[in-house]
Amino acid sequence: MTTQPVVAHSREDLLHARKSLKGTIATVMTMGALHEGHAELIRTAKKSADHVVVTIFLNPLQFAVGEDLSRYPQTFDDDLLICEREGVSVVFAPTPDVVYPNGDPGVRVSAGKLGEVLEGASRAGHFDGVLTVVAKLLHLVQPDFAFYGQKDAQQLLLIRRMARDLDFPVEVIAVPTVREADGLALSSRNTYLSPSDREVALSLSRALQAGAEQVMNGPAAVRRAARDVLVKEPLALVDYLVLVHPETLEQVPEWYRGTALLAVAAKVGTTRLIDNEPLEIGPSA
Repeated sequence: MTTQPVVAHSREDLLHARKSLKGTIATVMTMGALHEGHAELIRTAKKSADHVVVTIFLNPLQFAVGEDLSRYPQTFDDDLLICEREGVSVVFAPTPDVVYPNGDPGVRVSAGKLGEVLEGASRAGHFDGVLTVVAKLLHLVQPDFAFYGQKDAQQLLLIRRMARDLDFPVEVIAVPTVREADGLALSSRNTYLSPSDREVALSLSRALQAGAEQVMNGPAAVRRAARDVLVKEPLALVDYLVLVHPETLEQVPEWYRGTALLAVAAKVGTTRLIDNEPLEIGPSA
């Protein structure tokens, strides 16, 4: 028998609900439009903590001018059903005036140099907005653990760095990317894709798989194999395809052996999609 989660909309409601939870607490932060990827985050979180608090907040700070804030899917009733099904204890669903009671915050968390490359190069200020809201939600929820998806690898790295550099008392845990049967990484933005766009979008995961099959042959072979897939799909407008060190996000040289991240971003139709695959380059793979 499932139990409905407590739904908190205000800081006071959250504090009251938080005090009633006994034991360890994990949080899963979302912008809503929950899907099976979020459900897997919740299930993984439940294995590590006594209670899971899911936040649902469409954060305006991380959307640049011209991005899709106004058309971002909002499915709150369906989101609650997923939270109920997965045994979430509390859902914190504030409005912007609750999270930012004084309006646009004058003080924000800076993502630094790591926030200026890859996604940050195309979306100026995006990661400052992400880290600012994550910092606020960590203060409000006060979890022991926070779970994030590997699909947003740069975001995951920056949240880990923020937690470490600013001494947040939370363990940040990565959960592997959840994919459709055909390999497409689950994303709330997939709802924007037409059937034909979806076929084009599959080129991203195919490129990553092609690169992964070349790990024994070194970085150049990985990059070449992935690029060869993408050039055959002209309707995928590639922003970047990189093989980088997972901690510095710097391109790895040809002699490099060890853990790396093969990452891609492309626009398909009107939708920007990202995906990545952690790899072990060299004979140890």
